[in-house]
Amino acid sequence: MAQSKTTGKLSALFFLLLALGTACAQGGAAGAGGTGGAGGTGFGSGAAGPIGAGDLIEMSVFDTPELSGKLRVSNTGEIFLPLVGALYVQGLKAQEAQTLIRQKFIDGGFLKDPQVTVFISEYATQGVSVVGEVRKPGVYPAFGAHRLLDYISLAEGLTPLAGTNITVTHLGHPDQPKQFKMVAGSAPGPENNPEILPGDTIFVDKTGLVYVVGDVVRPGGFPMDHDEHLTILQLVALAQGVNYTAAKGSVRLIRMTAAGRQEIPIDLKKIFAAKAEDVKLQDNDILFVPNSMARSALKAVGGVAVPAAATATIYRIP
Repeated sequence: MAQSKTTGKLSALFFLLLALGTACAQGGAAGAGGTGGAGGTGFGSGAAGPIGAGDLIEMSVFDTPELSGKLRVSNTGEIFLPLVGALYVQGLKAQEAQTLIRQKFIDGGFLKDPQVTVFISEYATQGVSVVGEVRKPGVYPAFGAHRLLDYISLAEGLTPLAGTNITVTHLGHPDQPKQFKMVAGSAPGPENNPEILPGDTIFVDKTGLVYVVGDVVRPGGFPMDHDEHLTILQLVALAQGVNYTAAKGSVRLIRMTAAGRQEIPIDLKKIFAAKAEDVKLQDNDILFVPNSMARSALKAVGGVAVPAAATATIYRIP
């Protein structure tokens, strides 16, 4: 009987020691996780942008819910911390703010080793502007860390007239805009999908337009393809070809240069037969295909083609 009681006491003592050991191990793991990096500054730190007036900050103090909560930055750049009072945080990043808050709790003797996490959940004054050839231009709020494609998607994608060049201007460096390329039909590489910070401006360039008028099936204006290269044959194909009455040997390419308007003779017959170069077009070029019964009007080709191009229908390339 005595031996049974002794065995029961030893079993109880064993389980008690096992529980204590497990608790210590968990406490040690939590301490190691919380003190990694910058002392005991927590885990996440939100987006990379600086804090500004009107922003909403979420602060969490581990195991101290009465000190955790959402804090709105005042117009003077301050937040009001429980126990601490007013604290100036404007211009700081989330990681810097949580380090400062942690130190204030320690210096005031309120907490010994607080695990503070700061996350900027809403940028009130530093949205991202998306303008240019997007379907829904505007200013979009900056929530967390996002990249260029995310904001293009928020703006409901590109318009049919969007070019391949996109300019990103950072708030802190307005005199150093950066150029990126986005080609339709292929995913951009990491180098062309940068991280966008609060206050940045995204501008999507417009693609070039070329025009074909005269004796073609579908005269009008056509956007240049997404690598901004379009030839005469491609333009004629987009216009669904020339009519049988077209004077293919008397075509004119009208091009605006620094010296003024230039008229370049084009022989479509030779281009169709691969006996002449298929000329690459430039932005605002006008291809005039005359009627074979009106060759005498070629002397006034500029007066006919330019007004026609000005009122031409702009088509979308599928």
